[in-house]
Amino acid sequence: MKCLIIAAGRGSRLQLRGNSKPLIPIFGVPLIERVIRSAMEAGIIDFYVVTGYQKEYVTSFLHDLSNRINVSITPIYNENWRKDNGVSVLKGKEFLQEPFLLLMSDHIFDPCMLRELMEVPLPQGEIVLAVDRTIDNSLVNLDDVTRVKIKNGKILKIGKGLTDYNGFDTGIFMCTPAIFEALEHSAKKYNNTSLSSGVCILASQERVNATAFRGQFWIDVDDPEAMRKAENILLNYLPENL
Repeated sequence: MKCLIIAAGRGSRLQLRGNSKPLIPIFGVPLIERVIRSAMEAGIIDFYVVTGYQKEYVTSFLHDLSNRINVSITPIYNENWRKDNGVSVLKGKEFLQEPFLLLMSDHIFDPCMLRELMEVPLPQGEIVLAVDRTIDNSLVNLDDVTRVKIKNGKILKIGKGLTDYNGFDTGIFMCTPAIFEALEHSAKKYNNTSLSSGVCILASQERVNATAFRGQFWIDVDDPEAMRKAENILLNYLPENL
């Protein structure tokens, strides 16, 4: 299975750590490399990475990483990287005509989550999202996390402003190309280019499945506090991934 990784944003809240967010290291390993290595542990060897801000530096790093760890990494440039993340996802359309994984370059996670997600049946025209059902997860920033409402294994609603929710979006998806159609529809009809908006359209058609996780490690490394938490969790629970 191929893997699309979104790595186009600037990451202004972490600029004291580095000028290119995907290349900011945790214990010497850049975020994007950690994501790729975690996916490799689930058996993925074919990657497509959407770049944007500081694309020259990110592309150069990806080229060197591809040679160093012997996997295929294809950079895709999003010239509209300042827009919502759905625009970056759409950049993968011409490369991905079959089911694929969708990951965020700033979300690090326990590789077992990806392995378990890949075992879930994926009906044609649908997508699956790994959902954290640990509502009191101390690694989650409630002011920034995308929330979801699940019922009978289906996602009914998704968004950062949800008040009625029972899970969190981990940023780990398994998709069919239906996600591209939904994103195009959202942009055209609602002028909304976010990934969540595309997911909402599919959810309204009961085409978004939820795979629930509890207790597995994942974190959106989006600011200095999240970086500190990520460092602590890696030290305490995943020493082999330092």
